[in-house]
Amino acid sequence: MTLTERFLKYVSYDTQSAEDAGTTPSTEKQMAFAQVLKQELIDEGLSDVELDSQGYLYATLPANTQKAVPTIGFIAHMDTSPDASGKDVKPRIVRNYDGGDIVLGEGIVSSPQQFPELLAHRGEGLIVTDGTTLLGADDKAGIAEIVQAMVYLKEHPEVEHGTVRIGFNPDEEIGLGAHHFDVERFGCQFAYTMDGSEVGELEFENFNAASAKISIRGRSVHPGYAKGKMVNAARIATELAQMLPQDETPETTEGYEGFFHIININGSCAEAQLSLIVRDHDRDIFELRKAQLQNIVEQLNLRYGEDTVTLQLHDQYYNMREQLADKMYIIDIARQAISEAGATPRVQPIRGGTDGAQLSFRGLPCPNIFAGGINFHGPYEFLPIPSMEKAMQTVVNICRITAETLGK
Repeated sequence: MTLTERFLKYVSYDTQSAEDAGTTPSTEKQMAFAQVLKQELIDEGLSDVELDSQGYLYATLPANTQKAVPTIGFIAHMDTSPDASGKDVKPRIVRNYDGGDIVLGEGIVSSPQQFPELLAHRGEGLIVTDGTTLLGADDKAGIAEIVQAMVYLKEHPEVEHGTVRIGFNPDEEIGLGAHHFDVERFGCQFAYTMDGSEVGELEFENFNAASAKISIRGRSVHPGYAKGKMVNAARIATELAQMLPQDETPETTEGYEGFFHIININGSCAEAQLSLIVRDHDRDIFELRKAQLQNIVEQLNLRYGEDTVTLQLHDQYYNMREQLADKMYIIDIARQAISEAGATPRVQPIRGGTDGAQLSFRGLPCPNIFAGGINFHGPYEFLPIPSMEKAMQTVVNICRITAETLGK
């Protein structure tokens, strides 16, 4: 089976995760796909293939060297985003893309005018959707690349490597992918998530992240007789939104700049609710942002009465750079592997988070590497085939370089 064939097989399975399901995995269809993957790994001759009751799949490629080489791992997630349907995906290969518009389906066009990143892949084969679903390169490209790399290493014993572990998890798209990942069972000195986007990406810095849920308790009174009595929760909600820095939002920031982002706001005179996320790469500034939000709530309570506004603030994950700063050899290995795969390493911060961020804080240093897909979470998602091939070769190269540089 070729790498492209493997990827096309994987996207035929609907593995969309679901918010607020309260189960792990959040959807049964993820477990169904995990069962298929489990059998495939067994058929490909991997060892220690285990699928636990929560949908976490682990396997081993044994070492083929007598050197003492650190055990390393590669991780990808099985679920696709709840943002768009992953059912009945109908991929199509655009061969030798000419740089023009791609008609995905009736009235659905992927154009370089809206998506200039297409132009970087002229002359390449692109896997696209039919305009009705996402593609699923996030992260079935990562799974396909890892599995294909293991097959390659088995078929090429001349490539020296230590013990390699692979792990495929559910529910990354709803922020729960790393929660039940068994780091001890995985048994690796370090690992890489194959969950990045454009070819060459190498990421070891991500946002520090917190979620905030704000409740506002109002007092509803007939508006004709409301003076001195009414407390309008909906209006307080809009006031709170205006008290946030207006130039520190996702649509006004880039690079290392952090933000406050209102995800949802609703309510009435009697009560209102807001959901926000707080993000910053710098840990100290992140803490200041949380304090700033708390201060806004306190100001509103002074103005409208104690406990009118309540805040629940919860840290979600932290910048993995804190855990990798003294282990930069892990990044150096990946950088060399990407270069030797024929790509240009593109080291950049993640304006988001990965399973690797949470795993890094649980004792498994885990930077993120490109899987090749672009425009995730919607019908304009596409996957350049050469990018996928370079990602697969990067995995192979990491295994070889680790044995060459760290083997004793």
